[in-house]
Amino acid sequence: MRIAVCIKQVPVVSALQFDAETRTLKREGVRSEVSSFDVRALLKAIALRDVHGGEVVAVTMGPPQAREALAECLALGADRAVHLCDRAFAGADTLATAQALAAALRREPYDLILCGRNSVDAETGQVGPELAELLDLPQVTVARTLDIDPVARTLRAERETDAGIETVSAPLPAVVTAAEDIAAERFTTKAERESAQSRPIATYTAADLDADPARFGAAGSPTWVLGLEGVEEHRRREIIEADTPQAAVAALVDRLLAHGLFAEWAVERHAPQHTPATVAARRPGARDVLVVAESGALECGSLLPPWGGRGGEGEIVSPPTSPTPKREQAPALQSGKPPHSRLRPVTFELLHKATELAHAFGGSVSVLVAGADAADHVDALAAFGADRVLLAEVIKTTSPGLVILPSTVWGRDVAPRVAARLGLGLTGECIDLTIDAEGRVLQHKPAFGGSVVALIASRTQPEMATVRPGMLAAGSPQAGRRADVVRLGAVPVPDRVRAIDRQFTSESAAELEEARAVVGFGKGIGGPENLSMVQALADVLDAAICTTRDVTDAGWLPKQYQVGVTGRAIAPDLYIAVALRGAFEHVVGIRRAGLVVAINKSAKAPIFKSADYGVVGDYAAIVPELIARLRSARRERAI
Repeated sequence: MRIAVCIKQVPVVSALQFDAETRTLKREGVRSEVSSFDVRALLKAIALRDVHGGEVVAVTMGPPQAREALAECLALGADRAVHLCDRAFAGADTLATAQALAAALRREPYDLILCGRNSVDAETGQVGPELAELLDLPQVTVARTLDIDPVARTLRAERETDAGIETVSAPLPAVVTAAEDIAAERFTTKAERESAQSRPIATYTAADLDADPARFGAAGSPTWVLGLEGVEEHRRREIIEADTPQAAVAALVDRLLAHGLFAEWAVERHAPQHTPATVAARRPGARDVLVVAESGALECGSLLPPWGGRGGEGEIVSPPTSPTPKREQAPALQSGKPPHSRLRPVTFELLHKATELAHAFGGSVSVLVAGADAADHVDALAAFGADRVLLAEVIKTTSPGLVILPSTVWGRDVAPRVAARLGLGLTGECIDLTIDAEGRVLQHKPAFGGSVVALIASRTQPEMATVRPGMLAAGSPQAGRRADVVRLGAVPVPDRVRAIDRQFTSESAAELEEARAVVGFGKGIGGPENLSMVQALADVLDAAICTTRDVTDAGWLPKQYQVGVTGRAIAPDLYIAVALRGAFEHVVGIRRAGLVVAINKSAKAPIFKSADYGVVGDYAAIVPELIARLRSARRERAI
């Protein structure tokens, strides 16, 4: 069993600072480390080797100092290391990186290729699926468990989806991207590090790889960064001072009502807002915009996605066969039908942005929707701006100028494979799309934990982007509007990844990204037995609930409720943090929230620096009083 693990050396994200004058990141004195998801992937590979035999090979592409990361991998237990190091690799985007890694991996056969779900600096999650496409392998993304049958040449994995947990099987060789749960964290000892320093690391240059060097580095990158924008905290940071908890809560409720709570909510969004173009942009090439719609059924992977291909996750996944409920799962997980099969709201957000861009280009808007009930969505898509509704694979058929997909589990699976198949530039996890003076679509992508926003352009058409749910306005439907319907035949593809079982979270977790109000909590509430108080606060606000990584690691709630670097990004009008410390890793997931309220007994808790209003006190005393006053205020507003 030979396993390759692709790793990346990244700066410690929390230590980076943005220099507003030079518009660059200050890297001096910031140490580097192996991206945390890659470490988990490596540790899982080592565990599989220890059971089944074979070897683990760590592979990275980077400058000379990246050898330090490979030395760390050897210290952790990798058998060999491969370093792609050449100036020709510099400036690579995700596709050029995948091209170089694929060329290196073709030099010897591997039974399994593991990657982290994404790197913690760029946060794209594109290299794994692009590798799978370039190597013509099935893929399983965001795997939290992984087992191998070397005799049957198959793998079995549990993977995280937006709706819950999916158990899948696939033949080997395959590409798997790892979630943090796939292996327990481990740190090296001094003796292990010293031993690793003397072990050789193979170095490959571009000339050593059997591929066109024009596909590597900046020359082979269809996207490039035009510049960086700083993201600053513009919170009020007001700590509400009062003699009693009751008085503090009364003052807080007064402030929330002044912002329009239980009425017409008025919240100033501090993140940069971009005015759409109102005049025709000088756009070279194609002007039409294609939106890929997503329904609950597509999200669960059971329908044919828009592009036929060579099989693999994100292409065809068979329906579950004889699902067996897992009683040991958390109570919020359940087997059976997905919680919803309607179009996800992010589809209408993308459609509204597409109509703005297409108007500026002088083009039209098409929406691709797939599935047995696709025709049921035509009227809604037309009302929100679609000129055409397409029911099958479509990029090569219609040749749009821009393709937009949702940055969901499903979208992150499909978009990179399509980009790799067609050699297109792709920017993932965007928060906005605008147009520059040359008619290019500028893709606004957060990076380094959301501390900066990179402005990215593409050299290829169609430009491709995935956009985070909740980042754009959905617009208003126009009743009676009609769209042309074009039916295109689907292309049958091999069934290489099969879904065996699915567990779904409750509706509140599935709709977390859509919620107008969210109540978050941390381990400071004491234990899962106190969740009822948090839920009562959420109920009076018609809010969803979310939490932090340490809570989901403890098993109090499923991972789908986790917000932050390793979870979801949300953008509610109101976010209330209860007994939540406010670590950097969590706060980056709420930076687009309109109003943030913090309740914590420690006046030094970091969450207060990221909050508009704060109340210092024991949540067990504050929250019941807050619930009572909110109920009273809601009744009064209803009269």
